[in-house]
Amino acid sequence: MINFDINTHWVINIGSFELWITDTTLALGGIMLVLIAFAIVVRIKLRKFQEVPTGFQNFIELAVETFENFVAGSAGAKLSWVGGWFFTVFSFLLISNMSGVIWFVRPPTADWTVPLGLALVSILLMQAVGIWYRRGEYFKKFLKPFFLFLPINILGELSRPISLSFRLFGNVLGGMILVSLVYALTPTVVAMFLPVVLHAYFDVISGALQAFVFTVLSLTYLGLATSED
Repeated sequence: MINFDINTHWVINIGSFELWITDTTLALGGIMLVLIAFAIVVRIKLRKFQEVPTGFQNFIELAVETFENFVAGSAGAKLSWVGGWFFTVFSFLLISNMSGVIWFVRPPTADWTVPLGLALVSILLMQAVGIWYRRGEYFKKFLKPFFLFLPINILGELSRPISLSFRLFGNVLGGMILVSLVYALTPTVVAMFLPVVLHAYFDVISGALQAFVFTVLSLTYLGLATSED
């Protein structure tokens, strides 16, 4: 059964600073190692590109081209350069959400600090892109329809990372709690089969869906930041 608590395994003291090694830290480290290892394998295998791609090269080029088209459709063609960042975010969230398939692993996205951190980076990127493309015109949106709406517009902007992070966190944590309760409350014979179905939905299907939704909303906000309307 999955423990709802985030356990602390070690505390490393660096001067007056304490570095806590928790379940989330270990899970994040493992996922990053998987992504880095995959990137290295891709780099080695694609050392020699072929004009007519086949096999593994064909798969990688198809994935990259599909995601670039997806970014262009969600945020606009002029923001296609952010595709690399959001492809990394989507891959990270996909693996993180699906890590709950291994029953003893707590998905790192079930710790609110992880979705919040990703959401804050996305929103900061949105502000930077909006200012870069629209310059001073970007700040005028906070005064619409007239200047008295400034506090409300600022609160609306600040609420975006909160809503993004809570949507992802709530769905992953809710699925983890439900599966854990099924393990605890059902007879052993039933618990051998029923959780498999729940894992398939909450960890695989819902996990992929939440990674997709987080990425789409982030790209949509990014596109809106550069829009004049």
